[in-house]
Amino acid sequence: MGCGNTSSALSLLSLLLMFLIAVSLANAKTHYHDFVIQDTKVTKLCKTQTVMTVNGQLPGPTLEVNNGDSLVINVVNRAKENMDLSSLLNAQSDQEAATHTGQEGTLWWHAHSSWVRATVYGALVILPREGESYPFPKPKRDSVVMLGEWWNANPLAVIREAMRTGGAPNVSDAYTINGQPGDLYNCSSKDTAIVPIDSGETNLIRVINSALNQQLFFSIANHKLTVVGADASYVKPFTTNVLMLGPGQTTDVLIKADQPPARYYIAARAYASAQGAPFDNTTTTAILEYKSAPCPAKGIVSKPAMPSLPAFNDTATATAFTTSFRSPKKVEVPTNIDENLFITAGLGINPCPQGAPASSCQAPNRTRFTASMNNVSFVLPSNFSVLQAHHHGVPGVFTTDFPAKPPVAFDYTGNVSRSLWQPTRGTKVYKLKYGAKVQIVLQGTSIFTAENHPIHLHGYDFYILAEGFGNFNPATDTSKFNLVDPPLRNTASLPVNGWTVIRFVADNPGAWIMHCHLDVHIGWGLATVFLVDNGIGEMETLQQPPADLPLSSFTNARR
Repeated sequence: MGCGNTSSALSLLSLLLMFLIAVSLANAKTHYHDFVIQDTKVTKLCKTQTVMTVNGQLPGPTLEVNNGDSLVINVVNRAKENMDLSSLLNAQSDQEAATHTGQEGTLWWHAHSSWVRATVYGALVILPREGESYPFPKPKRDSVVMLGEWWNANPLAVIREAMRTGGAPNVSDAYTINGQPGDLYNCSSKDTAIVPIDSGETNLIRVINSALNQQLFFSIANHKLTVVGADASYVKPFTTNVLMLGPGQTTDVLIKADQPPARYYIAARAYASAQGAPFDNTTTTAILEYKSAPCPAKGIVSKPAMPSLPAFNDTATATAFTTSFRSPKKVEVPTNIDENLFITAGLGINPCPQGAPASSCQAPNRTRFTASMNNVSFVLPSNFSVLQAHHHGVPGVFTTDFPAKPPVAFDYTGNVSRSLWQPTRGTKVYKLKYGAKVQIVLQGTSIFTAENHPIHLHGYDFYILAEGFGNFNPATDTSKFNLVDPPLRNTASLPVNGWTVIRFVADNPGAWIMHCHLDVHIGWGLATVFLVDNGIGEMETLQQPPADLPLSSFTNARR
């Protein structure tokens, strides 16, 4: 959805977006916000640069509502770049967004245009309905902790250079907590984020990984974290010392102020599972500060305690965390599956185009990086969204022949033949009937290198039944499915050299992208789209677009 005018420094297009958090209730409220997308000078790591922000804030505004409320957001783009702002939108406003109902907890909103979301993002907090309570004692305080990435360059220039060269983009120069790198980076200490707490309190901290390209470990020195929610769904509480979140994932934790009053570091660093791949090996910090902490004596610098974070390649810790999630009670898992899909996800290599200069083929052995699902490298449409092309019958935008399984079966996590490293390119979608019960086995591959992929599906939450390592084997792995209380998520962690199984009911009509939430992988083609038919009647049918909405407003701007 193009929301800007690249021919002018000032975008004149204003878009009214309606966020429907749940069905209307008698006491539900409507919240109105103005978002101005603008170019803002920001100084970090001793350097000043111009980046896109919302209302001049980084992160952008936190939106807070009660379950049942509505949000009306008027968005004006005054930046030089096109952008696409997405969260929980009506599907006619954004093919890659959704109207979600009945969710409580933490989500987030962010740009969907190239790498603009490096600086255009914010939290969406959904509190219980008016008059209702949490399924745990009400916390004394409620804090948002957003994890991000920062480059000493314009992030759009970073990805454009990578697309030109065909190689991997430069890694970030810092991670951030609530927009600040923290004490361990140059020129950063005076702005380190503070999270307040006081002795005896039990507080809720909403952790969001809004980084572009990196899974992150997260911990707070000397404090246990009790996980109570994820991706705006409650979970059966469990206690841990460390979280692992992929980009796009949220985790709500309770923390007890049971330590001596002092200052304690909150810290995050990379979980980097791709062997040999470069990554940002730095650590971001904020400070958990007890209100009653004694002030240090004059002239004495007292450093907060630092948590012990896992090694960057500690897959065992990451797995222990991701496999601890359960729903709070027994749930109705879809059975009698109508669509049983097996989808591989991984990287690939394209040969250098004939006659292309070496400077445009800087992946190993003079190639260009790519990525795919079921050997199809997804090509984002350039003129119309999939949804608009479908609705208006515009030919040539997409085809409906995305394969339900890999075209060729192979040892997905073994030594893969080089003949399978180059995928085909296309805008191929998979059609689903309304109400279809869908199971997807997501299978990672070791093509070029294996790594953990955070797989996100727009328009739906899904149950994660199981995950494991190696090649999925239905004869032995089906017995591992949790059909009693699997967690409900919108982003699944696909283990390095492993598999994950999800299920959902296709009851939200529209065109919904499923993609790796490492943004570099989206650009390389690690995505596909589900085209879900209308059902019967108004409640099962996609709303019509406004009659005066121009088709040009639906240009896919994620290029």
